[in-house]
Amino acid sequence: MSQATISLHHKEFTPYLTEAELAAAVRRVAQQLSADYAGKIPLFVAVLNGSFMFAADLMKEVSIDCEISFIRVASYQGTSSTGQVKEILGLQDAVEGRHVVILEDIVDTGHTMQMLLQQLGAQNPASLEVATFLIKPDALEVPLSIKYQGVAIPNKFVVGYGLDYDGLGRNYRDLYQAV
Repeated sequence: MSQATISLHHKEFTPYLTEAELAAAVRRVAQQLSADYAGKIPLFVAVLNGSFMFAADLMKEVSIDCEISFIRVASYQGTSSTGQVKEILGLQDAVEGRHVVILEDIVDTGHTMQMLLQQLGAQNPASLEVATFLIKPDALEVPLSIKYQGVAIPNKFVVGYGLDYDGLGRNYRDLYQAV
């Protein structure tokens, strides 16, 4: 059960999406991926830190053989994207000839995803798609084609289910929006 309001770093957040609503979105994305990649063994590349809950729950719901790896990038400071993407930890798995699906917690401005698509695309994967848990269509600053989307949300700052506000809030089961 979600709390009425939470406070992180003296900023207030109110409930937005429940754990049950989040789980339904994950199941829907997992079903789409399972259908589209039947007979293939995709490599899921989860973007840390934010996507860890989405990636873990998605792996439990995907019904096909698959592999998962992780990459860490950063572009947020406080409640807004810096617009500057800095790779912190690179991908160790070879992607050439593989069906690769990037798992992201949220696509906001799109700069991080654009950089990842360029970097991974340059390694000649058999296919390259994005599965994002959340997307803010009104915040996109670059053109992106995202085939797998959990929930489209307004351009509001959210925390919970892996997303944080300066390090806090990732552990909440529900999603909260800034007041």
